[in-house]
Amino acid sequence: MSQWMIYGANGYTGTLLAHAAAARGLKPVLAGRNTRAITQLGESLGLPHQCFDLHDQQALQQTLADHRVILNCAGPFSATSQPLIDACLATGCHYLDITGEIDAFVAAQARQTDAEQANIVICPGVGFDVIPTDCIAARLKQELPDADRLALGFDSRSALSPGTAKTSVEGLKYGGRIRKDDRIVSVPLAYQSREIDFGNGTKHAVTIPWGDIATAWFSTGIDHIEVFLPMAPSAATACARCSGCRRYRRCSSTWWHAASPGRTPTNASQHAAMSGVRRKTAPAARWSPASRPPTATTS
Repeated sequence: MSQWMIYGANGYTGTLLAHAAAARGLKPVLAGRNTRAITQLGESLGLPHQCFDLHDQQALQQTLADHRVILNCAGPFSATSQPLIDACLATGCHYLDITGEIDAFVAAQARQTDAEQANIVICPGVGFDVIPTDCIAARLKQELPDADRLALGFDSRSALSPGTAKTSVEGLKYGGRIRKDDRIVSVPLAYQSREIDFGNGTKHAVTIPWGDIATAWFSTGIDHIEVFLPMAPSAATACARCSGCRRYRRCSSTWWHAASPGRTPTNASQHAAMSGVRRKTAPAARWSPASRPPTATTS
């Protein structure tokens, strides 16, 4: 039982990982739901491959029984993570994914006792989304152990992947989210704003519903957490106006351009991200033990 699997290998990030693994002489099993795409990718890279969906738990367990680790790259993770985690717990297979979804993090953390009993690792979010900011949060907790408020901000010259952008945009109709008084609560989009220097000049930033709302609490125990992304004041105003509404195509476009600076949609997945329901770097961080927090930044 030495094999490992990339599930969702035909997606944007999954394909990158499959090529990177092949270039390093690794032999992951490529898997997913799209038989044609998985077969083509596997044959082109000379890697083993198989196709299955996640509805048949018994068949899923039989498949994972021959694997030590599965890396789930198939979103939305609110739909894919739990069936795979259930199968991993039953078979002793370690579980990783690249989610940035708040609810997926919370659901995975709720299985901690099950994971300990099964002697497996359940580690969601091993992509970019929360790791840099979570490292900063943990370090700041060490330096400021009495802090009771955490504001995390990140900026990047790179764009979101199509899958991340699509998932983020589809969640806009639910508004924003923050952690307040030890609970994750819904708030309007662009609920709070502040000026943040990310190392290349001060930028206007607003709160976004990002995975750190869940993960930073696991790392620090801080009961009040907000996550900020740079956004022009006019764009932030547009997002705030359409918060929670059903017709949010304009806000979807605003979000895409804010999260993917300098880029326009170039394929069907990205256009779908912008059109929402119709088609259905250096981070910076601030702590606040009082009303005006000290600032910690990295470059």
